Amino acid sequence: MAEASDLPPLAALRVFEAAARLLSFTKAAQELGMTQAAVSYQIKILEERVGAPLFLRQPRQVALTEVGARFSPTVSDAFERLRDAYKDARGESRSVLAVSSAVTFASNWLAPRLGLFQLEHPHIAVRLDTEPRNRDFSREQVDVGIRGGHGKWPGLTAHQLMPITFTPMLSPKLLERTGPLTEPRDLLQLPIIDASDPWWPLWLRSVGLPPDSLAERPHHDLGSQAIVANAALAGNGVAMLTPMFFTDALRSGALVQPFEHLGLDGQSYWLIHADTRRNVPKIRAFRDWLLDQFSVRPN
Repeated sequence: MAEASDLPPLAALRVFEAAARLLSFTKAAQELGMTQAAVSYQIKILEERVGAPLFLRQPRQVALTEVGARFSPTVSDAFERLRDAYKDARGESRSVLAVSSAVTFASNWLAPRLGLFQLEHPHIAVRLDTEPRNRDFSREQVDVGIRGGHGKWPGLTAHQLMPITFTPMLSPKLLERTGPLTEPRDLLQLPIIDASDPWWPLWLRSVGLPPDSLAERPHHDLGSQAIVANAALAGNGVAMLTPMFFTDALRSGALVQPFEHLGLDGQSYWLIHADTRRNVPKIRAFRDWLLDQFSVRPN
């Protein structure tokens, strides 16, 4: 059994965790409601107990020493476990899972399937957030996120779900007015929805067409794929969309994919969560369920 002398003061550890995470004594003081002098004092106490400096004091900033860098992840993980244990004791940790997701992924793929997750885990309620900005997992109440990118976000564990693919789609009503499309070049004769979408030049180049073919078209930024798809469904033009999100529309014939070729930009959709929270039961349950939907093995 550990004696009290084997453990450093909890107050000093709490200050170290904040200062190491923020790499700033000033920001740590603001977050903890302390003075900067009090933060420096607590760090000094901890360094004396450890027997080595934990920070390099530099002009206007601090950096972790080698000892501090090794110590920091363990301290952060310990505080995350304490927070989750406290929430669990209050009956909160297992009750609500906060999921942040891009709006098109949420509305066209995740929302129709959430019922399956809740059947398997009836004790977990899901709160879905589709605000477009990336959430700060260290400061905001979000458990997991679904994000497009290359899978590298500091402090976050990322599990690849699927590569991002895209291809032109349009409504059969528009095809009736314009006639059949026999080759990709024929698309350039049609109205284009959101010609400023960076996927257009990538797809055009991949089928052998000049990537700037739409440079003179009006550049309307409609935001999410969900909005662009609605414009295509109304027959207003050709939209660049991810086929997996519109399988029902393609199956029913509401949208037509005239060419099989799919564009790639090297990015994927990822499930992400804080490194230190990988073993939280509700996060583990959602991660295992979602990866199973995509037939992906957990990392």
